[in-house]
Amino acid sequence: MLNAIELFAGAGGLGMGVSLAGFKTSTVIEFRSGVTVRFHKEGWTFSAGKMDATQTLLFQVLGSVSQFERAIIRERQAEGIAKAKAAGKYKGRKAKLSKGQMDEIRRRCGDGEEKKALAAEFDISRQTLYRIIKE
Repeated sequence: MLNAIELFAGAGGLGMGVSLAGFKTSTVIEFRSGVTVRFHKEGWTFSAGKMDATQTLLFQVLGSVSQFERAIIRERQAEGIAKAKAAGKYKGRKAKLSKGQMDEIRRRCGDGEEKKALAAEFDISRQTLYRIIKE
């Protein structure tokens, strides 16, 4: 089950229905002028420029809690990736070209062969070819 949503609405827009959609609302990430955000279940309404001191405080606390939760998630994710790398399970994408193929591309480019033709021959993009040449 999803438990977070990032809601973006333009000036004069209305962000609502989050609670009705089955989300457990905790915070809103971005709040621009002219936007109204309503949390139906909780009965909260936040309107830019129309909030009293209590609403401003509550909205800022919700934002701070959201940032804290996101930082914790990133830390746990980094720990999991480090653990997977240590176990040899997180290796990333396999290289499309071998070292020998990359050396051949560099040599042939140096000999003046057309880059577009080389990229097609090795089934790589021209951007990848230029990156290989630059290395």
